[in-house]
Amino acid sequence: MALCEAARSVFWPRVLLFGDSITQFSFQQGGWGASLADKLVRKCDVLNRGFSGYNTRWAKIILPRLIKKGTGLDSPIAVTIFFGANDSALKDENPKQHVPLDEYAANLKSMVRYLQSVDVPEHRIVLITPPPLCEAAWERECLAQGCKLNRLNSVVGEYAGACLQVARECGTDVLDLWSLMQKAGPVRGFLGPVGASPFPRTSRRFCQTGCTCPRREMSFCSPTSGR
Repeated sequence: MALCEAARSVFWPRVLLFGDSITQFSFQQGGWGASLADKLVRKCDVLNRGFSGYNTRWAKIILPRLIKKGTGLDSPIAVTIFFGANDSALKDENPKQHVPLDEYAANLKSMVRYLQSVDVPEHRIVLITPPPLCEAAWERECLAQGCKLNRLNSVVGEYAGACLQVARECGTDVLDLWSLMQKAGPVRGFLGPVGASPFPRTSRRFCQTGCTCPRREMSFCSPTSGR
């Protein structure tokens, strides 16, 4: 009996974090991905699939390479989709990363529909809006790289609104990070396209607001046994 029990495999549910550099660097010390993984330890494995510099136009192309239809044990139990910081770049200053607002929304819908087709239901998909931008901090970063300010917080807010609308239409959960992070006052740091914020207070605020929703939605995670 003991030998049979030892031979039984334990399959850990997987949560996949899909996004741009804010996701890619989220496993750094104090990052929101690391915090989420810590809160879900022994419940599921948190996988980081962040791609620095990506927008939704490129993300929808690679998503099918990351998640394919398979057995129930192969499919992630939940997926976060966190894009918009690069899509919202100003067209005149950063045409490479800029994605028009209507296309951004269509790309999000396309990714949600794909996940549904590979057995990830809408109630286990969490859309995350782009975070607010401190223009002064980001402008200093741009000038250091020899370019003009290429993002505006008001424009980021439009993309956040589009993300919220897609969530309503598709029936997914959504984390309105753009609004939540500004409730306590202006954001002094930035969680911009470079990913990791150099301002610890900003990172802490992100973790405080950003980990609550996915943790609640992923409360069903628990390992399953099989042979």
